[in-house]
Amino acid sequence: MNPHAKLIFSISLLLGTTITISSNHWMMAWTGLELNTLAIIPLIAKSHHPRAVEAAVKYFLVQAAASTLILFSSMTNAWATGQWDITQLTHQTSCLLLTTAIAMKLGLTPFHFWFPEVLQGSSLMTALLLSTMMKFPPLTILFMTSHALNPTLLTIMALISAAMGGWMGLNQTQTRKILAFSSISHLGWMTIIIIYSPKLTLLTFYLYILMTSSVFLTLNTTKTLNLSTLMTAWTKTPVLNTTLMLTLLSLAGLPPLTGFLPKWLIIQELTKQEMATTATIIAMLSLLGLFFYLRLAYYSTITLPPNSTNHMKQWHVNNPTNTPTAILISLSTLLLPLSPMIPAII
Repeated sequence: MNPHAKLIFSISLLLGTTITISSNHWMMAWTGLELNTLAIIPLIAKSHHPRAVEAAVKYFLVQAAASTLILFSSMTNAWATGQWDITQLTHQTSCLLLTTAIAMKLGLTPFHFWFPEVLQGSSLMTALLLSTMMKFPPLTILFMTSHALNPTLLTIMALISAAMGGWMGLNQTQTRKILAFSSISHLGWMTIIIIYSPKLTLLTFYLYILMTSSVFLTLNTTKTLNLSTLMTAWTKTPVLNTTLMLTLLSLAGLPPLTGFLPKWLIIQELTKQEMATTATIIAMLSLLGLFFYLRLAYYSTITLPPNSTNHMKQWHVNNPTNTPTAILISLSTLLLPLSPMIPAII
């Protein structure tokens, strides 16, 4: 891709995200979402591979439908109440339409079908953008309207997302699809608590960005796209693969790593809201995801593959240290022990 075109698309992504998260008017938020969609599509299809073009078309159709629903929801609310302010969403039908649209934008179950396919057709760095930055604007709208949404509907969607993300990830061999279902599962954790503690949802999202970025950057360094390649990547960068194992265990939510912190706080908050049964269900559903995280961690550090593989082992090379990856991996593994110090520092 032309560097100038890539720069324009990247600036458009940042601009669209900034417009959406900083606006209070529905039309401005919708404009930012559309700008985001139009900017990311060329980045998805830049390889000109049929799978990439298919992913770009799927992404465009789903996002266009979701944006139309958001616009229709805001117009219905304005027609009924005379308000275009995002925080003044009070019309019941508008709330239902908005919940559906945001679920499509984020990839929440039952509107998750497009997300693994789009990630599989994208490059690792574009998949990183789709899993992190592209979820920020719709999550911001969900944050601003959370007081008006139906708690029962959000709880049901969150539990189904946690179940589907764990269940569908069990039989995958492609790393991008595994991380896509991991994203769906984590979105369930974010959605279930947004009514009761929106700030905790944002904390969970920020920590998810840290851990997912670490995994994607590591996989991009080792050029790992599937499990059979991951089994032989240790010969190229053994230290990086060891830290990848810790990051994956953190993403699974095992103590004493960073990923345990948001799940611990969410379960605690749900218990305070007298939703102990819901907390127990979503905690049990996270065990499904734990299986494929452990499988990834096992493959990333094993010295000999358990079965024959057609992939040639790579030579150990002394690559220069990637500072951003090192910082992200450190934060992805060490924030839980440091968490009592964070309020004191702030």
